[in-house]
Amino acid sequence: MINNVSLVGRLTRDPELKYTPSNIAITTFNLAVNRNFKGANGEREADFINCMIWRKQAELLAEWCKKGNLVGITGRIQTRSYDNQQGQRVYVTEVVADTFQLLEKRDNSANQSNIEEQMPASFGATNPLDISDDDMPF
Repeated sequence: MINNVSLVGRLTRDPELKYTPSNIAITTFNLAVNRNFKGANGEREADFINCMIWRKQAELLAEWCKKGNLVGITGRIQTRSYDNQQGQRVYVTEVVADTFQLLEKRDNSANQSNIEEQMPASFGATNPLDISDDDMPF
């Protein structure tokens, strides 16, 4: 069986980093992902998708990503349920991310070159390849 999801969207709020009682990092965040079509009013609609990521990736995402950043994630869809305070069963569907990439430069007052030097390679923040059109196979 296959349960894979890849999303590209903007963070709707700053990621929230927490730790479990056994000191495992978990970051929750929400992605606004545009739909491929426009709604009845002619405007582009978006889905707002609850996501989480664990361990070292959770700490990195919380440190480097902020509200409004364009982020790509890969992971899986998970459903769970719990009983709320009124005793009603609540069902939750969310994405559990395995990896993420910050897809644009951070926009802040810090020196951008220093940020790029400090950013881990797993963020996909490498310099663009210098390839001419003649080298492309298509």
